Amino acid sequence: MKRVVLGVFLPLLLIAADKLQPLNAKLGLWEITTTSQFSGLPPIPADVLAKMSPEQRAKMEAMFKQKASHGGVPTTSQTCVTQEKLNKAPFSEGKQSCQRTIISSTSQLAEFREECTEPDGTKRIMDGKFELSGDTNMKGSMKVKASGSGKAMNVNLDMSGKWIGSDCGAKH
Repeated sequence: MKRVVLGVFLPLLLIAADKLQPLNAKLGLWEITTTSQFSGLPPIPADVLAKMSPEQRAKMEAMFKQKASHGGVPTTSQTCVTQEKLNKAPFSEGKQSCQRTIISSTSQLAEFREECTEPDGTKRIMDGKFELSGDTNMKGSMKVKASGSGKAMNVNLDMSGKWIGSDCGAKH
């Protein structure tokens, strides 16, 4: 989950896309604390489910139920914010199945809504907000609703980040 959160958070926090003004965040090592809450089961396409054994399905459902029951437990990780990451497009930028609406974009605040409909009918709506305090502290939240294949899942993420220093060491 940490990698997913960082993969989602960093491009949004630091993006230099044409529709978003880049946030004025310092480059270097950042410590990110994330608290997540899950409910429901992910909408997995029928063709993918058909390839899973009953044991695999049961194991997957048990994993998501366990995550939902342990929601609200903070996790902390470190990541290196580089100029390259500043210039990367967000995770679904350019996907024809997604429509992004920028609600607010300044050097201190990025707020957006993204709605995606995949070819298999899966729908995802994501609302995100990231705000800098100076250039070394960040708070953010993301709310994701996904539905399809008779299942629905909600994910709420609250994040806070602080700049540790300019040297990333081995955390590239």
